[in-house]
Amino acid sequence: MHLTQRKSRVTFGGSLPGIGVIYNPRSGRNVRDPSAGVRLARALGDHGVVREAASIDALYRAAEDFRKLDIDLLGISGGDGTSGVTISGFLDVYSGDALPKIAFLRGGTANTIADSLGVRRGRPEGLLARLLRAYLHPGAPLREVRRHVMRVRGDNARRDDGLRIGSAPCGFLFGTGVVCGYLREYYAAGPSSAQVAAKTLLRAIGSSFVRGPMIRRMAEPYRGSVQFDDATVWPDRDYLAVAAGTIEQIGLGFKPFYRADGFEPAFHMLGIYTSPLGFIGQLPRIWSGRAMQPGHTYEAAVQRVHLHPRATPLAYMVDGDLYRCDGALEVTLGPIVRIVLSE
Repeated sequence: MHLTQRKSRVTFGGSLPGIGVIYNPRSGRNVRDPSAGVRLARALGDHGVVREAASIDALYRAAEDFRKLDIDLLGISGGDGTSGVTISGFLDVYSGDALPKIAFLRGGTANTIADSLGVRRGRPEGLLARLLRAYLHPGAPLREVRRHVMRVRGDNARRDDGLRIGSAPCGFLFGTGVVCGYLREYYAAGPSSAQVAAKTLLRAIGSSFVRGPMIRRMAEPYRGSVQFDDATVWPDRDYLAVAAGTIEQIGLGFKPFYRADGFEPAFHMLGIYTSPLGFIGQLPRIWSGRAMQPGHTYEAAVQRVHLHPRATPLAYMVDGDLYRCDGALEVTLGPIVRIVLSE
């Protein structure tokens, strides 16, 4: 699809350079609705630019253009994976300079990040139009929340889908073990949707009770140790999952990272070592944002962690995208991003 690229720069009150929107035509909802990008361009009008980014190279080019234009707000139309990849690419291009404020416009089938941060529901062009109205009228409500991202570095890291990655991926969610197994089952179940996600979870619960093949595939553990900068070590063992987040939710309203409130400069880390059935028994507590009962998981709020797997490749997830690496994996606290929420 070719989109009109409006590059006019408008300044309001001498301090508002405009809005730039990254549109991912590969995200689930946008694939099913190929005219979505045109509607975004119409909603934005002459107050910024919409750029299509279907590859990492296109994303870098758009980020370089947006930096030259000195945009004030970065809108992202796509799901969780699009959000993480876009932020990663912009951090690479901005090279330590502060990113523009970010507006999540949804546009994907999984919008866990937007849900967790309180972004209102709606179609991307409607959210963009609402954001633009608030942007053009400084007295209009335009709340801002701040969250760190995490940087994930692994030896010979690559995506499962074969797409090229830039430097170390950044994201709000990280996970190994059953986190990856669940996503593989979910992605293989057909066109992604909240209904498919819920059905996949229910099938997994049923498979756990009968020890069926689905849960054996899904619950392939992370085998190894976890080491922190203060010399604390979670022992070398089988973990149902080692996971971390700088936002509370991981999908379907479940809130395992209840300490990820944005006030502490850390990410919430879990080392879940219970059985699949033991974990299922904790789901009501996880859904309500409470700690699991003793004997199910280790947890910590940290800024850096190293995973040392017994065998490679190590499979892991960053914001819903699946990766592999060939050695130790490092997760570090990344920079703060500012997310705007229009009322």
